[in-house]
Amino acid sequence: MRKILIVDDDQHVRYLMKDSLQKEGYQTTEAKDGQDAMAILETEVVDLVIADIMMPNMDGYQLTKTIRRDFDLPIILLTAKGQLDDKAKGFSVGTDDYVVKPFEPKELLFRVNALLRRYGKVGTTSIKLDRLYINKKSYEIEVSNKTYLLPLKEFELLYFLAANQNRVYSRQQLIEQIWGIDFSGDERTVDVHIKRLRSRLSKLEVDVIIKTIRGIGYSLEIAK
Repeated sequence: MRKILIVDDDQHVRYLMKDSLQKEGYQTTEAKDGQDAMAILETEVVDLVIADIMMPNMDGYQLTKTIRRDFDLPIILLTAKGQLDDKAKGFSVGTDDYVVKPFEPKELLFRVNALLRRYGKVGTTSIKLDRLYINKKSYEIEVSNKTYLLPLKEFELLYFLAANQNRVYSRQQLIEQIWGIDFSGDERTVDVHIKRLRSRLSKLEVDVIIKTIRGIGYSLEIAK
C-alpha cells in the first residue's frame, strides 16, 4: 500500500486530505510543519508528499528543497488561489505539481495518481534489472528464460528493494513494509531473509546485489 505524507499546519485540511486518500486505498501519515515532515521521512518509507506552502518553522519551499537534496520523491505543494509567484518559486525549488486551495478531492486524487505513475510507483507489476525479471502478478522471477519461485517474504523483499533501487532502508522500515507494523519478531528476521535472498541471486549469476549499509540497513543496486 502506497504511503502519502500530508504536511499542513491546519488540522482540518489534513483531515480532508487523509479522508479522501484513504478512501482511495492509500495509507497516510501526517505532519504539522516541515520539521515534523523531515523527522517522519527519516524513519518511515513514504511514496509522495503533499505540503502546504505557508507553515511555521519550515515552510513548503524549504521542505521541498530539503527533500530534493535527500530523497527521490514526488511532491505536490498547496497554494492559495491565483498566487502565480508561489508557483514559480515552487517549481524553481523542485516541486512536481500544485493544487490550489480550496480544492476538490477528485482533483487531488487525480494529481496524486498521475504523479505516482510518472515516478513508477503505481501500477508497476514487473521490474527488469539486468537479466533478472521480477513479475509481481505471478510472484515469479525469470532469468535467461527460466522461471523460479521464491518464498513469499523473500520475493516481497526483492520486489520492494528493486522498486526502490539505490535507496537505503533500515531493518525496521523493511519490517513495516514486508511484515507489517504489527510484526512481533525482531530485526534479525530481515537479516535472515536477506542472507537467503543473496544466496539465491548469487546462484542465478545476475548482476544485482543487495548491499549492507553499515549501521543503517540495506540497498539494492546493479553491479558495475
